[in-house]
Amino acid sequence: MGSSRLRVFDPHLGRKDSAALADRELPLPTFDVPYFKYIDEEDEDDGWSSRSQSSTEDDSVDSLISDRYVVVSGTPEKILEHLLNDLHLEEVQDKETETLLDDFLLTYTVFMTTDDLCQALLSYSAKKYQGKDENSDVSCRKRKVLHLVSQWISLYKDWLHEDEHSKMFLKTIYRNVLDDVYEYPILEKELKEFQKILGMHRRHTVDEYSPQKKNKALFHQFSLKENWLQHRGTVTETEEIFCHVYITEHSYVSVKAKVSSTAQEILKVVAEKIQHAEEDLALVAVTFSGEKHELQPNDLAISKPLDAAGRMHVYRKDLADTLNPLAENEESQQRSMRILGMNTWDLALELMNFDWCLFNSIHEQELIYFTFSRQGNGEHTVNLSLLLQRCNEVQLWVATEILLCSQLGKRVQLVKKFIKIAAHCKAQRNLNSFFAIVMGLNTASVSRLSQTWEKIPGKFKKLFSELESLTDPSLNHKAYRDAFKKMKPPKIPFMPLLLKDVTFIHEGNKTFLDNLVNFEKLHMIADTVRTLRHCRTNQFGGEMSPKEHQELKSYVNHLYVIDSQQALFELSHRIEPRV
Repeated sequence: MGSSRLRVFDPHLGRKDSAALADRELPLPTFDVPYFKYIDEEDEDDGWSSRSQSSTEDDSVDSLISDRYVVVSGTPEKILEHLLNDLHLEEVQDKETETLLDDFLLTYTVFMTTDDLCQALLSYSAKKYQGKDENSDVSCRKRKVLHLVSQWISLYKDWLHEDEHSKMFLKTIYRNVLDDVYEYPILEKELKEFQKILGMHRRHTVDEYSPQKKNKALFHQFSLKENWLQHRGTVTETEEIFCHVYITEHSYVSVKAKVSSTAQEILKVVAEKIQHAEEDLALVAVTFSGEKHELQPNDLAISKPLDAAGRMHVYRKDLADTLNPLAENEESQQRSMRILGMNTWDLALELMNFDWCLFNSIHEQELIYFTFSRQGNGEHTVNLSLLLQRCNEVQLWVATEILLCSQLGKRVQLVKKFIKIAAHCKAQRNLNSFFAIVMGLNTASVSRLSQTWEKIPGKFKKLFSELESLTDPSLNHKAYRDAFKKMKPPKIPFMPLLLKDVTFIHEGNKTFLDNLVNFEKLHMIADTVRTLRHCRTNQFGGEMSPKEHQELKSYVNHLYVIDSQQALFELSHRIEPRV
């Protein structure tokens, strides 16, 4: 197929140009986005065609076309060309153009490689102009490219700075502007802003990245179209990740730790959590094949060799010969006493602080990669995967705490405690933990505890019923959506539902129509992804006393979880046998 042309509906063009479209059946715009449609070269000899808004003809299509652009479909090159041509460089940017720019930058990895984007930007910036106002046009082109690249850096943040190839492109652009600023002084303002973004203040910092030294194979990262998920680079030693340290076959302590943590540091956290003497325990890596390797105190607990291991286990040292794990439920008799002594509001606040730290770290593009790559464990979706994992762990934690409590009276107190914590999570606008706690209370192994639920006071049952109503999935989760919309930011959405929305748009619409990018679909996805931006408009600031904060933080950071539904049911039937 030949290169595609651009069709634009513009109310400011005359009626003469509308003749070429008079006999065509055009798709009616249904989405409130910048409005243009791309067509094949053989379909239109003229590169630009338009339909006049001022026409007095009785035309149903014209009557439905607004002054705003609506993207229908197009080739990547033409989408980018239209975007750059339509950019305004005034202090106040046109809102619709900014939305289109944001849509493009959020989703371009779906339909073009970063290599293609970089080459297209360099070509557009260097494009020659034949006319009277050559200097004005060339400088304008360069300023537009700088504006787009600045927005790109702002949106992708460290994703671009972590990749050497993308950094080389950025420095190439910077070097080109340094060379051009003498001929086009108007670029000086953009140059200073670009210097701030790149953190570069001396010309010699880019000498080794001159245009002559670059090659086309460099700009190759962040492409979903060709490589779906590409390596983002090694995780730094200061990054924190979740690791599971199994106490029994079906239960683990979830440890939030730095990548550089030693076996001794991990073991200390676990020993405190299960209230067992650290010197009596050993940390052991168990591979999928069953091989066991005891980690020494100074060994890195989270390392590449252990990535291939099945699990990390804690064993008793006095059973080193047989390496039998701790007996199920042996150390958990006093667990309920600890949580019952905690302030429910402060515990909910610490859950919010933990979730906010994860939520605030999620790149908007992670939702794009997660959806289009059909992989939830890629390095481009690390933060999103952690928050989803956390949601699942909080749900299991609620069930675990209740089912490990063998005394009926204390179990009733625990259920009341979790209902109050769920209510506080809602009040604190942490809908991720709110949903997780309600789902934990509704887990089959917990909901079947008839003796426990019968003793729950009526006011708590009523409160729980009201909380449950917000998780009602009917009418596409209308109750939740209405309540969430009324909440002011900052707030933490229920991430599985947000991902479901993006996935629904993705699977219900084709990405390419007749080999052209279906930009309507990508706008809808980008608009949903921007929910993250709205939720993070402001920052949370939960305060509590340092002593309480440290105790609760330690508890919340290292939840004890039984991850087997079968094991949970066995506990459930043990404390309340079937009649």
